Amino acid sequence: MQWIGLKIGYTAHKNVVDVLNWFLTKSLLVIGNAVFFKKNYSIPENKTIIFVANHQSMFDIPPIIWYLRKHHPKFVSKIELGKGIPSVSFNLKYGGAALINRRDSKQALRELERFGKQIHRNKWSAVIFPEGTRSRTGQPRKFSLNGLTMIVKYNPEAIIVPISINNSWKVYKYGNFPFGMWNKITVESHQPIPLKNADLQTAFSTMESIIKKHVI
Repeated sequence: MQWIGLKIGYTAHKNVVDVLNWFLTKSLLVIGNAVFFKKNYSIPENKTIIFVANHQSMFDIPPIIWYLRKHHPKFVSKIELGKGIPSVSFNLKYGGAALINRRDSKQALRELERFGKQIHRNKWSAVIFPEGTRSRTGQPRKFSLNGLTMIVKYNPEAIIVPISINNSWKVYKYGNFPFGMWNKITVESHQPIPLKNADLQTAFSTMESIIKKHVI
């Protein structure tokens, strides 16, 4: 269906991806895991938003795509995910994501430059997990802001929206099998931080503080 949608055009492909991620989000209900999205502040539409979140598991991603679909979220992802995962890899490869080779800094910079220009041109939004690697215990890791800085370079008037994610790590607390059951997973967006005329170091510090403050 993604392949057909892609042949028709961007909107058709995006609609297929949105529905796919609704199913992925709701599939967790089969084993008693419920996902709740909390939107505490209004998020402007038709403007580039940079969503920045802590990272606990692969199940962080489907709710963000589904609940923030009006903002056309595109992910910064490691290049390894661009192949081998049915449907997911296809979307990452053809849906506008940035696929970063963490062992090749030159490739990473070129890809982030391309990505930053692309979301600026299309008024899409970026999603980045500055921890780089997901936390397997829920405890936030140190944020690396290099990727975020590169995206902001080409989107100086964008708005950062901090997102805190709780309890999705518990789905994988036993490893890939069996999945953890009966968890309440929350994805919560916080007050937007405009970047226009802002001091970036202060904005990034505020963003990181907000996210980590709301991680249980």
